Amino acid sequence: MKALKILSILLVITIIEVTAQQKTVYLGFIEGDIDLGLAPYVTRVINEAEKNNADAIIFKINTFGGRVDAATQIKDAILSSKVKTVAFVNNRAISAGALITLSCNVIVMAPGSNMGAATVVDQTGQKVGEKYQSYMRSEMRSTAEKNGRPTDIAQAMVDERIVIPGLCDSTQLVTLTSEEAVKYKMADTILTRLDDVLSYIGMKDAKIVDVRSNWAEDIVRFLNNPIIASILIMIGFFGLLAEIKTPGWGLPGTAGLIALALFFGSSYILQLASIVEILMFVAGVVLLLVEIFVIPGFGVAGISGIVLIFASIFLSLIGSEPFITFESISVAIIQLTVALIAAIILVFLLAKFLPKTTAFSKLVLSESEKTDQGFVSYPSDTSLIGKSGKALTVLRPAGIAEIDGKKYDVVADNEYIEPGKPVKVIRVEGIKVVVQEVK
Repeated sequence: MKALKILSILLVITIIEVTAQQKTVYLGFIEGDIDLGLAPYVTRVINEAEKNNADAIIFKINTFGGRVDAATQIKDAILSSKVKTVAFVNNRAISAGALITLSCNVIVMAPGSNMGAATVVDQTGQKVGEKYQSYMRSEMRSTAEKNGRPTDIAQAMVDERIVIPGLCDSTQLVTLTSEEAVKYKMADTILTRLDDVLSYIGMKDAKIVDVRSNWAEDIVRFLNNPIIASILIMIGFFGLLAEIKTPGWGLPGTAGLIALALFFGSSYILQLASIVEILMFVAGVVLLLVEIFVIPGFGVAGISGIVLIFASIFLSLIGSEPFITFESISVAIIQLTVALIAAIILVFLLAKFLPKTTAFSKLVLSESEKTDQGFVSYPSDTSLIGKSGKALTVLRPAGIAEIDGKKYDVVADNEYIEPGKPVKVIRVEGIKVVVQEVK
């Protein structure tokens, strides 16, 4: 019995020691396009790993690249991580993906994978100016330097003019295969499976915490999609235009403000819009509301509000330095123009077709007042027809006549009538009383 107790105690101690020694590895994913919506996810993975005292973070990387500003945000988050970071390049780490890969402490490449081609290009794939290439070379060089990688090869991934003996001449941009990456010390080893990576970093039996993007990050990433952002701007413009053209405040204006709030909210989270742009937008909306509810007509306050709203959206679309390019400005102008034109067309179509519907008839007056339906601007005094009087002034053809002791503005029926002549009312058309001379 005593031996059984001792055995139980030893077993408990062993279990506690094994549990205490078990390491924890967080697993994150950098796949598809590198966009600004990916940065908050990577930051959350790192923060959770640090909070829970993880032993390492493995990022599975498979990307053709994307936005440089997004890549630099991710790179900064990884470099500042207090937890050991491992890049497991599964297939490819191209362009912005190469910068992210170099920011990790350990780089493992799968057989047949590649890394490089980090020249900054525009949306058409054309190489942009030297200013941006210089910035990217600096980012690649400093990141490689931080983790003890060859800086010349890192720069050669951006600039084809850099010569690496035995690897490239002055006409070739560097993109390394997995074998070349290990040979030139840009990667540490070549492994096929995640289990092999765990063994390589000394965490074979580690607990894996698989971290995927959550719904909030997915929504922000969705809202930041250029097409969705353009639709939100269009809805915003439509709502504001509708409120300018109609009295008071209603559903279109509310929908427009919600759409623009979603646009600015996602842009702020992704560091595209600063507090300055948001304050400009709020000031613009306030001025517009003052114009609609306080000041009659449409003047300086309304125009100033529209200018501020346009400017805030434009600045949010182009981002911030050093990523403002002629192309980003052109794209922002095109997005704004297309959204505005679409909103104007939508307002026109709604005004033309929706008055025929029951729902829209509650918002606008769809009935017209016609004479044949009994609507007149001034009632006709038909009781005057047939009555006689005399002209008090010359009727040529308009003038004044006295009928039944009252003075009326009258019009002679195709004739000239002198003062004092007897007249007779032959018809009345609203306020128009037509007379003729009694011969």
